[in-house]
Amino acid sequence: MASPSVELQTAIYNALVADAAVGAIAGDRIFDGGLPEEFTACITFGPSDYTLQDMDCINGRTESLQIDCWLRGKYGSRISPARELADAVKDALHLVSLSLDVHALALLRVTAVRAFMDRDGVTGHGVVTVEAEIEER
Repeated sequence: MASPSVELQTAIYNALVADAAVGAIAGDRIFDGGLPEEFTACITFGPSDYTLQDMDCINGRTESLQIDCWLRGKYGSRISPARELADAVKDALHLVSLSLDVHALALLRVTAVRAFMDRDGVTGHGVVTVEAEIEER
């Protein structure tokens, strides 16, 4: 059986890669896990968690997923490029309809967007929190 979490991340990845505004900043540099050693702009999938939302004969979950936006180098030591990429990610995902292969995505929404300077003092960091209502099949 396919994992609803993996299906959700795959659908989000595909939506981000297809989005022109995200692509203009990060290109196809969207990674599952850690940062590459060298980058100017990229996106990584961060932690996720879910709670069970079972009803009558339907197994469901509410899943939260963190998407991190990273910018440095040619973007300088500024927060504003991280805000721009985080907003592009929000626009690409908030209340959009995505298809999962096995399970059903009832709702996808962005619940929070943050931007700040990373501890290294040169990397702008945006954090987008996405919440999904998934019907497990």
